[in-house]
Amino acid sequence: MDHFEYVGGAMLVEQVPMEAIAEAVGTPVYVYSTATLSRHVGVFRDALARLDNPLIAFAVKANPNAAVLATLAGMGLGADVVSGGELLRAIAAGIPADRIVFSGVGKTEHEMRIALERGIFQFNLESEPEAEMLSQVALSMGRRAAVAYRINPDVDAGTHAKISTGKSENKFGIPYDRALASYAAARDLPGLDVQGVAVHIGSQLTDLAPLEAAFTKVGALIGRLREAGHDIRTADLGGGLGVPYDPALPVPPSPAAYGEMVTRVTQGWNVRLMFEPGRVIVGNAGALLSRVIRVKEGANAPFVIVDAAMNDLLRPSLYDAWHDIRAVRPAGARVASNVVGPVCETGDTFAMGRDMDRVAAGDLVAFMTAGAYGATMAGTYNSRPLTPEVLVSGDKWAVVRARPPIEALIEGDSIPDWIGD
Repeated sequence: MDHFEYVGGAMLVEQVPMEAIAEAVGTPVYVYSTATLSRHVGVFRDALARLDNPLIAFAVKANPNAAVLATLAGMGLGADVVSGGELLRAIAAGIPADRIVFSGVGKTEHEMRIALERGIFQFNLESEPEAEMLSQVALSMGRRAAVAYRINPDVDAGTHAKISTGKSENKFGIPYDRALASYAAARDLPGLDVQGVAVHIGSQLTDLAPLEAAFTKVGALIGRLREAGHDIRTADLGGGLGVPYDPALPVPPSPAAYGEMVTRVTQGWNVRLMFEPGRVIVGNAGALLSRVIRVKEGANAPFVIVDAAMNDLLRPSLYDAWHDIRAVRPAGARVASNVVGPVCETGDTFAMGRDMDRVAAGDLVAFMTAGAYGATMAGTYNSRPLTPEVLVSGDKWAVVRARPPIEALIEGDSIPDWIGD
C-alpha cells in the first residue's frame, strides 16, 4: 500500500497535489511519502514481533536522502551501510552508531577507521584479507572490532542476475565450506571480537524458499561454530524481500509471511537477529514525477518522450525493470505507448508497447514504486543536473534535495593552465 491516490481526478501524495509539486519544483522530481514510510516500518516491525530485540538496520543504499534517513531514525531503525560515505550520512541523520552494521566487499583502511572511531555495532567481513586488515587497523587505534563473517551459502535467490548475491560465483562473502577455517583464523587475530554470522542472498526476492534454505544453512553453521568454541551472539539475515512492481506478476511474499518463516527457522538459535530491509521500506513510498515533452509517431506505437531519463531512473535500463507509469490527471483513454527519455541512448527507454493512460505534451506522469534505487543511482549523463527530491507529510512538503544548477556541474571541472597557451 502507498499514499499516492486520485482525488477529484488528479493524483495526490497524502494531502498534496502532485501538480503543485511539479509547478513549484519543476520536473523530473522524486516525491516521497512519510505516511508510507511509517506504514512499511510498522508492518515490518510487526512481522518480527515474536523475536527478541531484533535490530532492523535500513539498507542505506536503497535511499540515502538525509530526510528519509532522519525519518527512519525517528522510527527507531538502525542502518546497514556499505561505504564510509553511507556511514557518515546515517550518523548525520541521527542514526546511532551502535545500530549501524557495515557490509560490503571493498572496505578500505580509511573507512574502517571511520567506523571504529564512531563505535558501530558490527562489521560484516567478506574475506580473510579483510579480517586481517581490520585487525591491524583496530590494533593501531587501540580498539576492538565486533565482527561477523558474511557467508555465501551458494543458494540461487531466483532474482535478476545483477542483484543476486548468494551464489558461489558471486563476489560476496566467504564460501560456506570454508567458514570453519575462516572463523578459526579470525579468532586468532588480535583486535577482533568474532560475535556473529551474516548472510544476504539477493534483492527483490519473490519467493521465501531460497531465503529459508539459506537461513537453514546458517542455523546449522551456528551450531558447528559453537561446537568449535566460538561465542556466536548475532545473526544478520540480510534483506532482499521484494515489492510489487508489475501488477501482472504474482505478489511477493508479505512481511508477515517472511516473519513467520524467520521465527520458525531461527527458533533455538539463541542470538540477536539482525535484518537489512531496504526496498520493502522505501520502494512504494516514492514516485518519480515527470512531464511529457512531446508525443511522436512510431512504427508500432507512439513514442511518449518525457523529461525524465535513464540518468534519473536507471533501473529500467540497467535491469529491464518494470515501473507502473500513471498519468497524474488521467483523461480516461488508454493506448499502447513507448515511453522514452531525452538522453541520446537507445537504452533510455522506460517501457515499450505499454498499455497506459493516453497523454499529450505538457501532461504529468508518475513512475511508481521509485523510492528505492532511484535517486541514489542517478547521475549527470548528457550534462543533466541531478534530480531533486521532495518529502511529503500530510499537507506539508519540502524540497529535501534541490536540483543543482548546471553551472555548478560546469564549475566542478577545471582547465589546466597549458590549454590555450
